[in-house]
Amino acid sequence: MKEKQNLTSGNITKNLVLFALPLLWANLLQSFYSIADMFVVGRTVGQSGLAAVSNASMICFIINSFCLGITMGGTVLIAQLKGAGDRKGQTETVGTLFLVTFIASFVITISGLIFCRPLFILLKVPAAAMQDACAYMKIICCGTIFILGYHAVCSVMKGLGDSRSPLCFVTVAAAVNVILDLFLVSYLKIGTKGAAYATVFSQGISFVTAVIYLKRRNFVFDFKIRHFAVKADKLAVIMKIGLPAAGQMIIVNISYLLITGMLNNFGTAAAAASGVGLKINTFAGMPCWAVGQAVTAMAGQNIGADNIRRVKKTTLTGLRLNVTVTLLSILIVQIFAEPIIMLFDPSSPEVLESGILYLRMCCGANSLAYAVMYTFDSFAIGIGSSHIAMINALFDAVIVRLPLSWLFAFPLRLGFPGICLGQALSSLLPAIFGFCYFKSSKWERKTSAAQQGKTN
Repeated sequence: MKEKQNLTSGNITKNLVLFALPLLWANLLQSFYSIADMFVVGRTVGQSGLAAVSNASMICFIINSFCLGITMGGTVLIAQLKGAGDRKGQTETVGTLFLVTFIASFVITISGLIFCRPLFILLKVPAAAMQDACAYMKIICCGTIFILGYHAVCSVMKGLGDSRSPLCFVTVAAAVNVILDLFLVSYLKIGTKGAAYATVFSQGISFVTAVIYLKRRNFVFDFKIRHFAVKADKLAVIMKIGLPAAGQMIIVNISYLLITGMLNNFGTAAAAASGVGLKINTFAGMPCWAVGQAVTAMAGQNIGADNIRRVKKTTLTGLRLNVTVTLLSILIVQIFAEPIIMLFDPSSPEVLESGILYLRMCCGANSLAYAVMYTFDSFAIGIGSSHIAMINALFDAVIVRLPLSWLFAFPLRLGFPGICLGQALSSLLPAIFGFCYFKSSKWERKTSAAQQGKTN
Protein backbone atom coordinates (compact mmCIF):
# COMPACT_ATOMS: atom_id res chain seq x y z
CA MET A 1 0.00 0.00 0.00
CA LYS A 2 1.35 3.39 -0.85
CA GLU A 3 1.77 5.48 2.28
CA LYS A 4 -0.09 8.60 1.37
CA GLN A 5 1.38 11.25 3.68
CA ASN A 6 4.58 11.78 5.61
CA LEU A 7 3.40 14.13 8.36
CA THR A 8 6.90 14.96 9.66
CA SER A 9 7.65 17.50 6.92
CA GLY A 10 5.94 20.13 4.79
CA ASN A 11 3.44 22.90 5.58
CA ILE A 12 1.61 22.07 8.81
CA THR A 13 -1.71 23.71 7.96
CA LYS A 14 -1.79 22.10 4.54
CA ASN A 15 -0.93 18.67 5.96
CA LEU A 16 -3.59 18.93 8.66
CA VAL A 17 -6.29 20.02 6.22
CA LEU A 18 -5.40 17.42 3.60
CA PHE A 19 -5.34 14.69 6.24
CA ALA A 20 -8.51 15.90 8.00
CA LEU A 21 -10.75 16.37 4.95
CA PRO A 22 -11.04 12.66 4.06
CA LEU A 23 -11.55 11.88 7.75
CA LEU A 24 -14.30 14.48 7.92
CA TRP A 25 -16.17 13.01 4.99
CA ALA A 26 -15.64 9.50 6.34
CA ASN A 27 -16.98 10.56 9.75
CA LEU A 28 -19.96 12.31 8.20
CA LEU A 29 -20.81 9.31 6.07
CA GLN A 30 -20.33 6.91 8.97
CA SER A 31 -22.68 8.98 11.10
CA PHE A 32 -25.35 8.33 8.47
CA TYR A 33 -25.61 4.81 9.93
CA SER A 34 -27.42 6.19 12.96
CA ILE A 35 -28.84 9.31 11.32
CA ALA A 36 -30.47 7.24 8.57
CA ASP A 37 -31.79 4.80 11.18
CA MET A 38 -33.43 7.59 13.19
CA PHE A 39 -34.73 9.41 10.12
CA VAL A 40 -36.41 6.37 8.59
CA VAL A 41 -37.58 4.93 11.91
CA GLY A 42 -38.96 8.29 13.05
CA ARG A 43 -41.03 8.68 9.91
CA THR A 44 -42.15 5.04 9.77
CA VAL A 45 -42.52 3.92 13.40
CA GLY A 46 -42.93 7.27 15.17
CA GLN A 47 -42.05 8.41 18.72
CA SER A 48 -41.67 4.94 20.20
CA GLY A 49 -39.25 3.94 17.44
CA LEU A 50 -37.21 7.11 17.90
CA ALA A 51 -37.04 6.58 21.66
CA ALA A 52 -35.95 2.94 21.12
CA VAL A 53 -33.15 3.85 18.70
CA SER A 54 -32.14 6.79 20.91
CA ASN A 55 -31.67 4.57 23.98
CA ALA A 56 -30.01 1.75 22.03
CA SER A 57 -27.67 4.25 20.37
CA MET A 58 -26.31 5.23 23.77
CA ILE A 59 -25.08 1.67 24.32
CA CYS A 60 -23.80 1.55 20.73
CA PHE A 61 -21.77 4.69 21.44
CA ILE A 62 -20.16 2.94 24.41
CA ILE A 63 -19.27 -0.09 22.27
CA ASN A 64 -17.87 2.21 19.60
CA SER A 65 -15.92 4.09 22.26
CA PHE A 66 -14.15 0.92 23.34
CA CYS A 67 -13.44 0.00 19.70
CA LEU A 68 -12.08 3.44 18.85
CA GLY A 69 -10.06 3.70 22.03
CA ILE A 70 -8.25 0.37 21.69
CA THR A 71 -7.57 0.84 17.98
CA MET A 72 -6.38 4.40 18.67
CA GLY A 73 -3.54 2.84 20.61
CA GLY A 74 -2.59 1.13 17.36
CA THR A 75 -2.86 4.38 15.41
CA VAL A 76 -0.51 6.21 17.76
CA LEU A 77 2.08 3.41 17.98
CA ILE A 78 2.12 2.87 14.20
CA ALA A 79 2.41 6.65 13.62
CA GLN A 80 5.37 6.85 15.99
CA LEU A 81 7.01 3.76 14.47
CA LYS A 82 6.54 5.28 11.02
CA GLY A 83 8.12 8.53 12.22
CA ALA A 84 11.04 6.48 13.58
CA GLY A 85 11.34 4.48 10.32
CA ASP A 86 10.73 1.06 11.99
CA ARG A 87 8.85 -1.08 9.40
CA LYS A 88 9.27 -4.35 11.32
CA GLY A 89 7.74 -2.75 14.38
CA GLN A 90 4.80 -1.58 12.26
CA THR A 91 4.18 -5.14 11.00
CA GLU A 92 4.28 -6.60 14.52
CA THR A 93 1.92 -3.88 15.77
CA VAL A 94 -0.63 -4.63 13.05
CA GLY A 95 -0.60 -8.37 13.79
CA THR A 96 -1.02 -7.74 17.51
CA LEU A 97 -3.80 -5.21 17.02
CA PHE A 98 -5.80 -7.43 14.65
CA LEU A 99 -5.68 -10.47 16.93
CA VAL A 100 -6.64 -8.48 20.03
CA THR A 101 -9.48 -6.89 18.06
CA PHE A 102 -10.82 -10.29 17.03
CA ILE A 103 -10.84 -11.58 20.62
CA ALA A 104 -12.38 -8.39 22.04
CA SER A 105 -15.27 -8.51 19.55
CA PHE A 106 -16.51 -11.81 20.98
CA VAL A 107 -16.32 -10.55 24.56
CA ILE A 108 -18.32 -7.44 23.66
CA THR A 109 -20.93 -9.44 21.74
CA ILE A 110 -21.60 -11.86 24.59
CA SER A 111 -21.67 -9.08 27.20
CA GLY A 112 -24.06 -6.99 25.13
CA LEU A 113 -26.50 -9.85 24.57
CA ILE A 114 -26.59 -10.65 28.29
CA PHE A 115 -26.84 -7.18 29.74
CA CYS A 116 -28.75 -5.01 27.24
CA ARG A 117 -32.26 -5.66 28.62
CA PRO A 118 -31.33 -5.25 32.33
CA LEU A 119 -29.56 -2.03 31.39
CA PHE A 120 -32.63 -0.69 29.56
CA ILE A 121 -34.76 -1.52 32.60
CA LEU A 122 -32.29 0.34 34.82
CA LEU A 123 -32.47 3.34 32.48
CA LYS A 124 -36.29 3.34 32.67
CA VAL A 125 -36.74 3.07 28.93
CA PRO A 126 -40.41 3.88 28.16
CA ALA A 127 -42.53 0.72 28.00
CA ALA A 128 -43.63 1.54 24.45
CA ALA A 129 -40.00 1.52 23.29
CA MET A 130 -38.58 -1.36 25.37
CA GLN A 131 -39.16 -4.25 22.94
CA ASP A 132 -37.84 -2.35 19.94
CA ALA A 133 -34.78 -1.12 21.87
CA CYS A 134 -33.85 -4.68 22.93
CA ALA A 135 -34.34 -6.08 19.43
CA TYR A 136 -32.21 -3.31 17.89
CA MET A 137 -29.43 -3.75 20.45
CA LYS A 138 -29.17 -7.53 20.12
CA ILE A 139 -28.69 -7.30 16.35
CA ILE A 140 -26.05 -4.57 16.72
CA CYS A 141 -24.14 -6.66 19.31
CA CYS A 142 -23.93 -9.56 16.86
CA GLY A 143 -22.18 -7.27 14.38
CA THR A 144 -19.49 -6.07 16.80
CA ILE A 145 -16.76 -7.99 14.96
CA PHE A 146 -17.39 -5.82 11.89
CA ILE A 147 -17.30 -2.62 13.95
CA LEU A 148 -14.03 -3.50 15.69
CA GLY A 149 -12.47 -4.95 12.54
CA TYR A 150 -13.24 -1.87 10.50
CA HIS A 151 -11.87 0.47 13.17
CA ALA A 152 -8.69 -1.63 13.45
CA VAL A 153 -8.02 -1.50 9.71
CA CYS A 154 -8.69 2.23 9.51
CA SER A 155 -6.56 2.96 12.58
CA VAL A 156 -3.59 1.34 10.87
CA MET A 157 -4.14 3.38 7.71
CA LYS A 158 -4.40 6.63 9.66
CA GLY A 159 -1.23 5.85 11.60
CA LEU A 160 0.61 5.36 8.30
CA GLY A 161 -0.72 8.68 7.01
CA ASP A 162 -3.49 7.36 4.72
CA SER A 163 -6.79 9.07 5.51
CA ARG A 164 -8.25 8.72 2.01
CA SER A 165 -8.80 4.97 1.74
CA PRO A 166 -11.16 4.81 4.76
CA LEU A 167 -13.31 7.41 3.02
CA CYS A 168 -13.84 5.05 0.08
CA PHE A 169 -14.82 2.17 2.34
CA VAL A 170 -17.30 4.15 4.40
CA THR A 171 -18.85 5.66 1.25
CA VAL A 172 -19.83 2.19 0.10
CA ALA A 173 -21.13 1.33 3.57
CA ALA A 174 -23.22 4.50 3.87
CA ALA A 175 -24.88 3.91 0.51
CA VAL A 176 -25.70 0.30 1.42
CA ASN A 177 -27.04 1.39 4.82
CA VAL A 178 -29.43 3.99 3.42
CA ILE A 179 -30.74 1.66 0.72
CA LEU A 180 -31.34 -1.15 3.23
CA ASP A 181 -33.00 1.24 5.70
CA LEU A 182 -35.50 2.29 3.07
CA PHE A 183 -36.10 -1.28 1.94
CA LEU A 184 -36.31 -3.04 5.32
CA VAL A 185 -37.98 -0.35 7.43
CA SER A 186 -40.11 1.64 5.01
CA TYR A 187 -40.96 -1.03 2.41
CA LEU A 188 -40.96 -4.33 4.33
CA LYS A 189 -42.14 -2.62 7.57
CA ILE A 190 -39.71 -4.57 9.78
CA GLY A 191 -39.35 -1.54 12.07
CA THR A 192 -36.33 -0.89 14.27
CA LYS A 193 -34.95 -4.39 13.66
CA GLY A 194 -34.67 -3.53 9.97
CA ALA A 195 -32.59 -0.47 10.82
CA ALA A 196 -30.27 -2.61 12.94
CA TYR A 197 -29.85 -5.21 10.18
CA ALA A 198 -29.04 -2.42 7.73
CA THR A 199 -26.37 -1.01 10.04
CA VAL A 200 -24.66 -4.35 10.70
CA PHE A 201 -24.68 -5.42 7.06
CA SER A 202 -23.28 -2.09 5.87
CA GLN A 203 -20.48 -2.22 8.46
CA GLY A 204 -19.66 -5.76 7.34
CA ILE A 205 -19.42 -4.59 3.73
CA SER A 206 -17.08 -1.78 4.79
CA PHE A 207 -14.80 -4.13 6.77
CA VAL A 208 -14.57 -6.80 4.06
CA THR A 209 -13.91 -4.17 1.37
CA ALA A 210 -11.08 -2.69 3.45
CA VAL A 211 -9.38 -6.07 3.98
CA ILE A 212 -9.62 -6.98 0.27
CA TYR A 213 -8.16 -3.59 -0.66
CA LEU A 214 -5.19 -3.99 1.68
CA LYS A 215 -4.46 -7.56 0.56
CA ARG A 216 -4.06 -6.31 -3.01
CA ARG A 217 -1.62 -3.54 -2.02
CA ASN A 218 1.94 -3.53 -0.69
CA PHE A 219 0.67 -3.30 2.85
CA VAL A 220 2.98 -3.74 5.88
CA PHE A 221 0.94 -6.83 6.88
CA ASP A 222 0.11 -9.74 4.54
CA PHE A 223 -2.86 -11.24 6.48
CA LYS A 224 -1.29 -14.71 6.67
CA ILE A 225 -2.48 -16.70 9.69
CA ARG A 226 1.01 -17.15 11.14
CA HIS A 227 1.49 -13.39 11.33
CA PHE A 228 -1.55 -12.90 13.58
CA ALA A 229 0.51 -13.03 16.77
CA VAL A 230 0.55 -10.98 19.94
CA LYS A 231 3.92 -9.32 20.60
CA ALA A 232 4.09 -8.51 24.30
CA ASP A 233 5.99 -5.24 23.90
CA LYS A 234 3.61 -3.95 21.21
CA LEU A 235 0.54 -5.07 23.16
CA ALA A 236 1.80 -3.26 26.26
CA VAL A 237 2.13 0.04 24.38
CA ILE A 238 -1.20 -0.36 22.56
CA MET A 239 -2.96 -1.01 25.87
CA LYS A 240 -1.10 1.79 27.64
CA ILE A 241 -2.40 4.26 25.07
CA GLY A 242 -5.60 2.52 24.02
CA LEU A 243 -7.15 1.69 27.40
CA PRO A 244 -7.08 5.28 28.73
CA ALA A 245 -8.32 6.52 25.34
CA ALA A 246 -11.14 3.98 25.47
CA GLY A 247 -11.77 4.91 29.10
CA GLN A 248 -12.05 8.56 28.12
CA MET A 249 -14.72 7.89 25.52
CA ILE A 250 -16.54 5.27 27.59
CA ILE A 251 -16.77 7.61 30.58
CA VAL A 252 -18.24 10.36 28.42
CA ASN A 253 -20.71 8.02 26.73
CA ILE A 254 -21.76 6.38 30.01
CA SER A 255 -22.51 9.87 31.25
CA TYR A 256 -24.69 10.39 28.17
CA LEU A 257 -26.33 7.03 28.87
CA LEU A 258 -27.15 8.12 32.43
CA ILE A 259 -28.35 11.46 31.10
CA THR A 260 -30.68 9.53 28.78
CA GLY A 261 -31.96 7.68 31.85
CA MET A 262 -32.75 11.05 33.47
CA LEU A 263 -34.49 12.23 30.32
CA ASN A 264 -36.66 9.11 30.23
CA ASN A 265 -38.35 10.46 33.37
CA PHE A 266 -39.90 13.19 31.24
CA GLY A 267 -41.65 10.88 28.77
CA THR A 268 -41.30 9.48 25.27
CA ALA A 269 -41.30 12.87 23.51
CA ALA A 270 -38.37 14.15 25.61
CA ALA A 271 -36.42 10.92 25.06
CA ALA A 272 -37.04 11.09 21.30
CA ALA A 273 -36.17 14.79 21.06
CA SER A 274 -32.92 14.46 23.02
CA GLY A 275 -31.92 11.48 20.87
CA VAL A 276 -32.44 13.51 17.71
CA GLY A 277 -30.69 16.52 19.25
CA LEU A 278 -27.68 14.45 20.26
CA LYS A 279 -27.41 13.01 16.75
CA ILE A 280 -27.46 16.50 15.24
CA ASN A 281 -24.95 17.76 17.79
CA THR A 282 -22.73 14.78 16.99
CA PHE A 283 -23.04 15.53 13.30
CA ALA A 284 -22.07 19.17 13.91
CA GLY A 285 -18.99 18.00 15.82
CA MET A 286 -17.65 15.89 12.95
CA PRO A 287 -15.32 18.61 11.54
CA CYS A 288 -13.82 19.08 15.01
CA TRP A 289 -13.25 15.34 15.36
CA ALA A 290 -11.60 15.10 11.95
CA VAL A 291 -9.12 17.85 12.78
CA GLY A 292 -8.50 16.22 16.17
CA GLN A 293 -7.75 12.85 14.54
CA ALA A 294 -5.34 14.61 12.18
CA VAL A 295 -3.62 16.26 15.16
CA THR A 296 -3.27 12.83 16.84
CA ALA A 297 -1.67 11.22 13.77
CA MET A 298 0.57 14.19 13.03
CA ALA A 299 1.67 14.65 16.66
CA GLY A 300 2.37 10.90 16.83
CA GLN A 301 4.61 10.85 13.77
CA ASN A 302 6.48 13.96 14.88
CA ILE A 303 7.14 12.86 18.45
CA GLY A 304 8.34 9.56 16.96
CA ALA A 305 10.75 11.65 14.90
CA ASP A 306 11.66 13.62 18.07
CA ASN A 307 10.47 16.92 16.58
CA ILE A 308 8.94 18.70 19.60
CA ARG A 309 8.73 22.08 17.88
CA ARG A 310 6.59 20.64 15.10
CA VAL A 311 4.32 18.89 17.63
CA LYS A 312 3.62 22.28 19.26
CA LYS A 313 2.94 23.98 15.93
CA THR A 314 0.66 21.15 14.86
CA THR A 315 -1.43 21.44 18.04
CA LEU A 316 -1.83 25.22 17.85
CA THR A 317 -2.70 25.07 14.16
CA GLY A 318 -5.23 22.35 14.90
CA LEU A 319 -6.72 24.49 17.67
CA ARG A 320 -7.28 27.42 15.31
CA LEU A 321 -8.85 25.18 12.70
CA ASN A 322 -11.12 23.51 15.26
CA VAL A 323 -12.43 26.75 16.72
CA THR A 324 -13.17 28.05 13.21
CA VAL A 325 -15.00 24.96 11.91
CA THR A 326 -16.93 24.58 15.18
CA LEU A 327 -18.15 28.17 14.99
CA LEU A 328 -19.43 27.55 11.45
CA SER A 329 -21.21 24.38 12.58
CA ILE A 330 -22.87 26.22 15.46
CA LEU A 331 -24.20 28.94 13.14
CA ILE A 332 -25.67 26.40 10.73
CA VAL A 333 -27.40 24.41 13.49
CA GLN A 334 -28.81 27.50 15.20
CA ILE A 335 -30.16 28.99 11.97
CA PHE A 336 -31.79 25.76 10.77
CA ALA A 337 -32.69 24.11 14.10
CA GLU A 338 -36.45 23.88 13.45
CA PRO A 339 -36.37 22.40 9.93
CA ILE A 340 -33.63 19.97 10.98
CA ILE A 341 -35.71 18.60 13.88
CA MET A 342 -38.78 18.38 11.64
CA LEU A 343 -36.89 16.10 9.25
CA PHE A 344 -37.03 13.37 11.90
CA ASP A 345 -40.54 13.81 13.28
CA PRO A 346 -42.72 16.35 11.47
CA SER A 347 -45.94 15.33 13.26
CA SER A 348 -45.08 15.83 16.95
CA PRO A 349 -45.10 19.40 18.38
CA GLU A 350 -43.63 18.08 21.66
CA VAL A 351 -40.63 16.52 19.94
CA LEU A 352 -40.11 19.68 17.86
CA GLU A 353 -40.21 22.02 20.84
CA SER A 354 -37.92 19.88 23.02
CA GLY A 355 -35.52 19.20 20.15
CA ILE A 356 -35.09 22.89 19.35
CA LEU A 357 -34.49 23.66 23.04
CA TYR A 358 -31.83 20.94 23.18
CA LEU A 359 -29.98 22.41 20.19
CA ARG A 360 -30.23 25.98 21.48
CA MET A 361 -28.58 24.98 24.77
CA CYS A 362 -26.26 22.13 23.78
CA CYS A 363 -24.93 23.30 20.40
CA GLY A 364 -23.91 26.88 21.14
CA ALA A 365 -21.01 28.65 22.81
CA ASN A 366 -20.30 25.51 24.84
CA SER A 367 -19.26 23.77 21.62
CA LEU A 368 -16.30 26.16 21.32
CA ALA A 369 -15.06 25.01 24.73
CA TYR A 370 -15.49 21.43 23.51
CA ALA A 371 -13.37 22.22 20.40
CA VAL A 372 -10.56 23.46 22.66
CA MET A 373 -10.85 20.42 24.93
CA TYR A 374 -10.88 17.96 22.04
CA THR A 375 -7.84 19.51 20.35
CA PHE A 376 -5.70 19.21 23.48
CA ASP A 377 -7.03 15.69 24.16
CA SER A 378 -6.02 14.71 20.60
CA PHE A 379 -2.55 16.17 21.12
CA ALA A 380 -2.16 14.26 24.41
CA ILE A 381 -3.19 10.97 22.82
CA GLY A 382 -0.83 11.53 19.87
CA ILE A 383 2.21 11.95 22.12
CA GLY A 384 1.22 8.84 24.10
CA SER A 385 -0.33 10.62 27.14
CA SER A 386 -3.84 9.29 26.71
CA HIS A 387 -4.30 9.29 30.50
CA ILE A 388 -4.59 13.09 30.24
CA ALA A 389 -7.62 12.67 27.96
CA MET A 390 -9.10 10.19 30.44
CA ILE A 391 -8.68 12.65 33.32
CA ASN A 392 -10.40 15.26 31.18
CA ALA A 393 -13.27 12.85 30.56
CA LEU A 394 -13.67 12.43 34.32
CA PHE A 395 -13.79 16.21 34.74
CA ASP A 396 -16.30 16.47 31.91
CA ALA A 397 -18.67 13.68 32.96
CA VAL A 398 -18.28 12.95 36.67
CA ILE A 399 -17.48 16.39 38.08
CA VAL A 400 -19.64 18.58 35.83
CA ARG A 401 -22.16 16.96 33.46
CA LEU A 402 -23.87 14.37 35.67
CA PRO A 403 -23.98 16.30 38.97
CA LEU A 404 -25.13 19.57 37.41
CA SER A 405 -27.70 17.90 35.14
CA TRP A 406 -29.20 16.08 38.13
CA LEU A 407 -29.08 19.22 40.32
CA PHE A 408 -30.74 21.47 37.75
CA ALA A 409 -33.32 18.92 36.64
CA PHE A 410 -34.56 17.56 39.97
CA PRO A 411 -33.64 19.47 43.17
CA LEU A 412 -33.91 22.84 41.35
CA ARG A 413 -36.94 21.57 39.37
CA LEU A 414 -35.86 22.88 35.97
CA GLY A 415 -36.72 19.52 34.35
CA PHE A 416 -35.65 18.89 30.75
CA PRO A 417 -34.00 22.35 30.30
CA GLY A 418 -31.95 21.71 33.44
CA ILE A 419 -30.43 18.56 31.95
CA CYS A 420 -29.54 20.50 28.80
CA LEU A 421 -27.90 23.22 30.90
CA GLY A 422 -25.79 20.69 32.79
CA GLN A 423 -24.52 19.25 29.52
CA ALA A 424 -23.77 22.69 28.11
CA LEU A 425 -21.41 23.52 31.00
CA SER A 426 -19.45 20.26 30.92
CA SER A 427 -16.51 21.12 28.59
CA LEU A 428 -15.16 24.28 30.23
CA LEU A 429 -13.05 22.70 33.00
CA PRO A 430 -11.49 20.02 30.73
CA ALA A 431 -10.59 22.70 28.16
CA ILE A 432 -8.67 24.66 30.81
CA PHE A 433 -6.91 21.52 32.09
CA GLY A 434 -5.88 20.47 28.57
CA PHE A 435 -4.45 23.92 27.83
CA CYS A 436 -2.44 23.89 31.07
CA TYR A 437 -0.94 20.48 30.24
CA PHE A 438 0.04 21.66 26.75
CA LYS A 439 1.71 24.79 28.13
CA SER A 440 3.69 22.80 30.70
CA SER A 441 7.17 21.59 29.80
CA LYS A 442 6.75 18.14 31.35
CA TRP A 443 5.48 16.43 28.19
CA GLU A 444 8.44 17.75 26.14
CA ARG A 445 10.75 15.39 28.04
CA LYS A 446 8.46 12.44 27.33
CA THR A 447 9.88 9.37 25.56
CA SER A 448 7.75 8.31 22.59
CA ALA A 449 5.68 5.12 22.85
CA ALA A 450 7.70 3.66 19.97
CA GLN A 451 10.95 4.15 21.92
CA GLN A 452 9.32 2.74 25.09
CA GLY A 453 8.30 -0.35 23.13
CA LYS A 454 11.91 -0.88 22.06
CA THR A 455 13.28 -0.58 25.58
CA ASN A 456 10.71 -2.90 27.22
